[in-house]
Amino acid sequence: MSKSKSIFSKKFIIIPVISVFLIWLVYYLEIKYKTNFNDYGIYPQTLTGLRGIIFSPFLHSSFEHLFSNSIPLLVMLASLYYFYEGIATKVLLWGIFLTGFLTWSFARPSYHIGASGVVYFLVSFIFFSGVFRKYYRLAAVSLIVVFLYGSTVWYIFPVEEKISWEGHLSGFLVGFIFAYISRKNGPQPEKFVFSHNPEFDELFDEHGNFAPPKEKEVSEINEEPKNPEA
Repeated sequence: MSKSKSIFSKKFIIIPVISVFLIWLVYYLEIKYKTNFNDYGIYPQTLTGLRGIIFSPFLHSSFEHLFSNSIPLLVMLASLYYFYEGIATKVLLWGIFLTGFLTWSFARPSYHIGASGVVYFLVSFIFFSGVFRKYYRLAAVSLIVVFLYGSTVWYIFPVEEKISWEGHLSGFLVGFIFAYISRKNGPQPEKFVFSHNPEFDELFDEHGNFAPPKEKEVSEINEEPKNPEA
């Protein structure tokens, strides 16, 4: 690992850990003081509901809800900041805002809370970034998270009433769009340049078969004696 990826100096460890710590801290405070902050979630098409764009990723309705988001969020944030260090913060902030705003614009009239919209955004962004760049190591990371997260893709549809599929779908769509827009930035697949070697090419025929040339006959060249100077 290069110095630029040092775990002591880089964000790809610090930011994921702090983010997960904060959502657990909020849940702990709700339990400790026997309250909840669900009113700070996204409530679609209301002015007060707009504040949920910022606060909703930190709010969770149960321990299971919190735990199911923690591992994917940790892995996806680490992947984002490891592979896209130069644009990671910009991508994350815009992704959170647009995912929340899209959810606010069309979701059902209820409080929408949880970090799963952000998780879907990150999974979608990193997966499709790998596809658009043909850099499949990134797509492999997302597939691992999909395995951990269960049947993720089905939850962008209204399969369960209590699940905010609108938030999941919003994150998925925003991630796809961001992956396409930023496909020229960040990591790119390695390109190999092969040098031309005429001597090597002579060992093969026009069909690519190995056909070394026969030894050339060397004729003796008799030099004529030079005329002596007068």
